[in-house]
Amino acid sequence: MPDLADGESFFMQGSGVKPYELKNTGGVYSCSCPAWRNQSLPIERRTCKHLRKLRGDAAETARVGTAAPPPRTSTATAAAGAPVLLASPWDGLQDPTGWWMSEKLDGVRAYWNGSQLLSRLGNVYHAPDWFIAGLPPHPLDGELFLARKAFQKTVAIVRRQDKSEHWKQINFLLFDMPAHGGTFEERLAALRSLAAHPCAAVHPHIRCTGLAHLQEELARVEALQGEGLMLRQPESKYAVGRSATLLKVKSFRDDEAVVIGHQAGTGRHKGRLGALLVRLPSGIEFALGTGFSDKQRETPPSIGATVLFRYQELSDGGVPRFPSFAAVREDI
Repeated sequence: MPDLADGESFFMQGSGVKPYELKNTGGVYSCSCPAWRNQSLPIERRTCKHLRKLRGDAAETARVGTAAPPPRTSTATAAAGAPVLLASPWDGLQDPTGWWMSEKLDGVRAYWNGSQLLSRLGNVYHAPDWFIAGLPPHPLDGELFLARKAFQKTVAIVRRQDKSEHWKQINFLLFDMPAHGGTFEERLAALRSLAAHPCAAVHPHIRCTGLAHLQEELARVEALQGEGLMLRQPESKYAVGRSATLLKVKSFRDDEAVVIGHQAGTGRHKGRLGALLVRLPSGIEFALGTGFSDKQRETPPSIGATVLFRYQELSDGGVPRFPSFAAVREDI
């Protein structure tokens, strides 16, 4: 089989209904199978039988440095996540006039605790020393960002543990100073007063003048293939956890897919539908597991039916991100 060029994907059928997606993202090879996901190794050193089948044992052994089976991840998780403010969805009704508006970045959330960069779950990002040198000794909240529509490549870079030169493509865009204690306006001013840093910058915010301004800015950002907008309540304090002082604004897209299978539910949904396995006209297959009522899970759409679903955007491999069931197309 041919190797994967940077940015390419390959779908390989495994033991389940849904094929596994193999990717090369910035030189990091990945597979959507559980064996690849559940390894405790850095992502640049993970492999699996599907990657070995695609690339060959010799190429994979040379890449990861071993022919031994990869170890499994421990069930232990980070003791505590980073103490960050989390957004609530905008309901489309709340007046945004006077709120601070910024582009919602398609990057990776990062919390600088004064000495380390942490993920939202509290895991350490192994940034090179030159990347974090000069950051202040107090907390900063921001996003590790490469470019619009480059989320998967960003993840592939920041989850590596070899402190690679790929970090030169990443910017730490700052949008808050959690320990400051002042209003958002005061915290934003304090961010802007920080000394210039080669790898960090303050994310731009503008005052929203009303609903028309919000819609205009959302359309502009989405036309540039941005993810959406964030709204920050004026004079709000920094609060750890989900808060209505920070709202995310996104547009959803609609599409149709054909049902090719039913995935059994677990937990609360045991004994009824867990997810629909569906296929797009392009041939891409994925699981559609949200948006159903309890009644719909008990009598799900039949195999062969066409369903309408909503999603936010397509991944690099053409798979809808965050798909949600909307309806059965009875007219098709």
